Amino acid sequence: MVWRVAAASEFLVITGWGIDDIMLAKKAWILPGQSFSRMDLAPVNYDFDVQAMSAEKLPFKLPAVFTIGPRADDPEALIKYARLVNSQGRDSRNVNDLVKGIIEGETRVLAASMTMEEIFKGTKEFKSEVFGKVQLELNEFGLHIYNANVKQLVDIPGHEYFSFLGQKIQQEAANAAKVAVAEATYKGDVGAKQREGLTLQNAAKVDTETKVLSLKQQQYAKQQELQTLAETRVFENTRKAEIAMADAELTKKSAIWTQEAEVAKIQSVNAAKMREAELQRELQIRYAETEMERLRASEVVPATINYEKKVQDAKAQLVQRQQAAEAALFEQQRQSDAITYNAQRTAEARKQAADAEAYAIMKAADARLYETQRQAEGLIAMAEAKAAMVGKLLKQLGGDYRSLHDFLLLDRGIYQDMARLNAEAIKGLSPKISIWDTNSHPHGDGDENGLAGFSSNALGQFSHIYKSLPPLLTTVQEQTGITPSTFIATLP
Repeated sequence: MVWRVAAASEFLVITGWGIDDIMLAKKAWILPGQSFSRMDLAPVNYDFDVQAMSAEKLPFKLPAVFTIGPRADDPEALIKYARLVNSQGRDSRNVNDLVKGIIEGETRVLAASMTMEEIFKGTKEFKSEVFGKVQLELNEFGLHIYNANVKQLVDIPGHEYFSFLGQKIQQEAANAAKVAVAEATYKGDVGAKQREGLTLQNAAKVDTETKVLSLKQQQYAKQQELQTLAETRVFENTRKAEIAMADAELTKKSAIWTQEAEVAKIQSVNAAKMREAELQRELQIRYAETEMERLRASEVVPATINYEKKVQDAKAQLVQRQQAAEAALFEQQRQSDAITYNAQRTAEARKQAADAEAYAIMKAADARLYETQRQAEGLIAMAEAKAAMVGKLLKQLGGDYRSLHDFLLLDRGIYQDMARLNAEAIKGLSPKISIWDTNSHPHGDGDENGLAGFSSNALGQFSHIYKSLPPLLTTVQEQTGITPSTFIATLP
């Protein structure tokens, strides 16, 4: 048993006893019956030139460098890579041929589906396509492309397509440069002429705008002058109108003041007269008051005393009546309260009686309900017992329903009741029995009714019928009270 440790860029590949397939580890004990090898995970550079052919059947050479190695973060890929390198060796020719074959095959297939122009102009896209398709194939061996550098496309001797294409591009670039120089010269000459023309145009435009501006300024000055004159006239007219309005207002106010002065004079005269009238009126009032006081002292005072006395008497009577009314009202209220109390007590008593009656009715209804339920339960129990009895009887009688029917009729006395009812029905009847013998011949051989003994001739039979009618009619009359027709009765 040996302890082994792998380097930083290595894995131990262990096989043998106790391991079904392959075990990868960075460090492990190597047991007896086991073997191990070291697997280097460092990527390897594969440098080669791929000879391919485009869709136009033009051959070319594609130099490329691929950096390929295992994926250290994918255990499944590491196992695939371990199988590959353990069987072939990491730097073996077979592994190099395998990788080279995959890259060349996918590159040729992709180049055959593209034109030379597409390959040349779309080198980046071509590289991405090759990278993707090659990676799909390398996944089967646990390999991963870490980097892929596609160099410049190279011509194959005898097929100088890229050199001619480069010359073409150079000539196109030279011609484009010449055209650019001519275009620049043209633009310079034309630009100079345009600048000169623009200078003249701008100078003329500035002169014209200067003249127009000068005329506009002169016109504006005249307009300002006319506007100033008009405003001066308007101001003068406004001032004249204001002066006229002030004169009119002064005249108006003078008239108002004169009128107010005259009114004031009239008011002062009238005020003096009114004051004199008021003084005269106050004098008369004072005189009337003096006369009234004199009359009051002589007549009003006794009347007032008498009035006060009557008022006091009326108040006393009113108080007595109020007290009597309050006493009557208190008595009525007391009686009303008593009646109300009695009515309440009566209503409560009636309510209690009604509650008691309702409770009694409810209890009686509960009792009837309980009785009905018990009767129903008894009927159900009786019916169940009868059903059980009938089932047992039917079983004992062997399932014979007719025998069961007869037994039940006998058990319940139905036949006895029928016999008793029939006996009671015919009790007191007095039946009348009439015996007629219309047979003139002795009885025949075993015949008891007297008809079959006659001769076979028709006259004898008719004679027997006619002889039988009288007793038959007599019997009908006696039993039912129906009298036969005289026509039948008088027949011979």
